[in-house]
Amino acid sequence: MSVQKESNAVVDYGDLAVTEGISVFSGEFDAKYNYNGDDLGATYTPGQTKFRLWAPTASEAKVILYKSWDGEPEKELPMQRDVQGTWTLAVMEDCANVYYTYRVKVGKQWNEAADPYAKAVGVNGDRAVVLDLRSTNPEGWNEEKPPFDSSVDAVIYELHVRDLSIHPGSGIDPQYQGKFLGLAESGTKGHGGIATGLDNIAGLGVTHVQLLPIFDYATESVDEQKLNKPHYNWGYDPKNYNVPEGSYSTDPYSPALRITELKRMIQALHDRGLRVIMDVVYNHVYDGYLIHFSKLVPGYYLRYKPDRTFSNGAFCGNECASERPMMSKYIVDSVLHWVREYHIDGFRFDLMGLIDVDTMNEIRRQLQEIDPSLMLLGEGWIMDTVLPEAARANQSNAARLPGIGFFNDGIRDAVKGDIFQFEKTGFISGGDGFEESVQRGVAGGIDYGGSIRQFAVEPGQSVNYVECHDNHTLWDKIVLSTPGVNDEQRRTMHRLASAIVMTSQGVPFIHAGQEFMRTKDGVENSYKSPIEINWLDWERCAAHQHDVAYMRSLIELRKAHPAFRMRTAEEIREHLRFEDAPAHTVAYTLRDHAGGDQARHLYVLYNAASLEAVTLRLPELGAWQIRYGGEFVRTLGGSQLVVQGIGMVVLSIAE
Repeated sequence: MSVQKESNAVVDYGDLAVTEGISVFSGEFDAKYNYNGDDLGATYTPGQTKFRLWAPTASEAKVILYKSWDGEPEKELPMQRDVQGTWTLAVMEDCANVYYTYRVKVGKQWNEAADPYAKAVGVNGDRAVVLDLRSTNPEGWNEEKPPFDSSVDAVIYELHVRDLSIHPGSGIDPQYQGKFLGLAESGTKGHGGIATGLDNIAGLGVTHVQLLPIFDYATESVDEQKLNKPHYNWGYDPKNYNVPEGSYSTDPYSPALRITELKRMIQALHDRGLRVIMDVVYNHVYDGYLIHFSKLVPGYYLRYKPDRTFSNGAFCGNECASERPMMSKYIVDSVLHWVREYHIDGFRFDLMGLIDVDTMNEIRRQLQEIDPSLMLLGEGWIMDTVLPEAARANQSNAARLPGIGFFNDGIRDAVKGDIFQFEKTGFISGGDGFEESVQRGVAGGIDYGGSIRQFAVEPGQSVNYVECHDNHTLWDKIVLSTPGVNDEQRRTMHRLASAIVMTSQGVPFIHAGQEFMRTKDGVENSYKSPIEINWLDWERCAAHQHDVAYMRSLIELRKAHPAFRMRTAEEIREHLRFEDAPAHTVAYTLRDHAGGDQARHLYVLYNAASLEAVTLRLPELGAWQIRYGGEFVRTLGGSQLVVQGIGMVVLSIAE
């Protein structure tokens, strides 16, 4: 059984006689060849290494052993067909540091590929490596994590490993710049003696560092053999899901070193009180025809339209068929590997709307058993895919995905304006009619009442943000949408946007450099732009230390007041009340010790009403005192508040 693909090469889906007449595309195939064991891949001990490969459509399978990443084969060992479409082989010798691939005969074709379950690979990831993972543990490696309770207590800081340290003013050891170990280094200083790198992040008070892909990815713009040449990519091009990316290692030719260095980085973050969220991309692969999945079991792991062309809701050429049992198992197994081997504290799912609900719930269930504090969040966008609508893990199905967070594009676009229409303003930049949309974000994306209805069942499902690696930075979006406005006024808009994120119910999320008004010189999506566009500019950070301090103060404010971190939708509906306010302002109170707050009542005002004085009537609940943003208060007395200037004001009434 074969079909012609777009490049005119023939894809052989196997001899139906091998599978007793059952097509690889059928539900009957899933039922017959669903393997539930936990021993897929290479299982190492000094005395033997056991290999188990799932390849039901193959009529023959072999393990090919190599001494190096680029040498000729040393041994070609036949595997034996075993239960539920698996093949096994035990090599009775010490195989530590041996390179290997699988070779399978599917129909009339012999295909060779790396092990999908590989835990170590050679340079550029074309061959797997047998490794004793215990030997990769750095000194002091342990499972202790910074204490953490609820997802709404998180403050997430999104970061690209290379961005952090590659700027010449980072103060980070040159041999570690752009590497895992660059993020592990402390005590680094930039221009004017400012804290850079890890110290800057820890000093902000964030709780989680979310890393853009750190698994082994494949892209033309990053060749691990040519790292002395300019290179850059965000990494959303999966190749080997269970292995760290080699370009972030000080020596990508050493299969063990990239693992040890990643562990050292994670340990350094944990030691500074920071948890680690891993950005994972289980929705598509870099090349649907060249990926190991398609070579070993053609037609199974990816999602197809009725005409046998790839479904392409990811706009990356293909989609992973997470709804099929062995793909779902693979995703779950992969997540658990990162938790157990690397002590990862959470996962951000790229294009989670292309993953099926059952798989995401199974991941949540298994993580709950290991550690309930492990976070799950993702892009719950509604994508065009052949996966049935009811099965998609997107915002529309949030009620069926408890304990999983969704990026809230509603608050993003309300605050700064449409991300695809660059000239459009939002609430902070003088746009009209955004007050109710901002209120929806403040309420944590829940059904609050009236017309404030969104996707979240509980506030922990709403990840609130105004900037991430995608699209323009917040600063660049403000610049594009406010011609004729001076930079000082733009700074006030930028600060107000961050203030809204930090005081809304739900999970606050900021992008690395947002604290110093990061710019990418107007580049919208810099996934493979030069490093000079993407690096964290530590000279700009030095020039914006007042803004860094402002972000730090916002995080301190959020941590000091549980009222901004209510756990349940019921609490929010009970304690949050929106107050009357003129156009271009949003005001609300958090009443009666909301969330167990020491303050009896809080009053929060977001003022985007340009530079004119604004008068507001305060609820008569007691004597209001300025808690935050006093620089904007012109008068405060009785039931009246007069403010001037774009920014946030918080008032409080003590017990």
